Amino acid sequence: MKANSGRWVFNTGLPARAQQGHTNFDPSKSSTFKLLEGESFNISYGDGSTASGPVGTDVVDIGGSTVEVQAFGVPDQVSDSFVTDSASNGLVGLAFTKLNTMEPTQQKTFFDNIVSDLSQPVFTAALKGDAEGSYEFGNIDTSSFTGELNVIPIDASQGFWQFDSSTATINNKKVQIQDSKAIADTGTSLMLVSDDLLTAYWEDVEGASLNSELGGVIFPCSAQLPDLNIAIGNKMATVAGENFNFAEVGTDTASGESCKCELSLSP
Repeated sequence: MKANSGRWVFNTGLPARAQQGHTNFDPSKSSTFKLLEGESFNISYGDGSTASGPVGTDVVDIGGSTVEVQAFGVPDQVSDSFVTDSASNGLVGLAFTKLNTMEPTQQKTFFDNIVSDLSQPVFTAALKGDAEGSYEFGNIDTSSFTGELNVIPIDASQGFWQFDSSTATINNKKVQIQDSKAIADTGTSLMLVSDDLLTAYWEDVEGASLNSELGGVIFPCSAQLPDLNIAIGNKMATVAGENFNFAEVGTDTASGESCKCELSLSP
């Protein structure tokens, strides 16, 4: 899970091994790049990954939304998990400035920099499984969804896109969520949930069991996984059961096959 406001890019200041397989920003080839002397960042994410190093500014344009002087990290160290993910060349960081780790001068995030110039103070994320997704700033494209658009208040005081989430239902079974606060984070496809909710979901799936060696719940591939209905403010959103099948692992001696769902527990 990568819920944070740190933005940084793979760059030519990283070790050669870390640059392999990535598109790397070369500050020396940008006439508008400026290194911020004495400034640095050191960021840790929920999955244990890290990035750290110098800070600079440059023109940043994402889909036509432009910040002329945007601060971002040009790390000289990143975790191996970032290096091996060749589909990623850095992180934008779309949370709020309060979470920013640049010091000694805290810098504004990209969204905080552009929000006053947008026709609407919003951005949208259309993320799809095994398909190309998209982000849009300042506009809500009503042709991209069906049904009614629901609006819920957020609490940005901690820097996150945080909202109330007090209940969930699984197979018509209601579960009261212990910590009624949740955050939306486009940096991961996983859900970080309480033990109670995790147990309530898997206890009715025949053949499901926790496997500490694999770090997740394993279950027969033939198992019918239930949908999860979870509160987003005062509305209920449905996560289809098929989305809880994270990856296939090993072989079940009883059925001849097995699947694994990634296990995520709250701290």
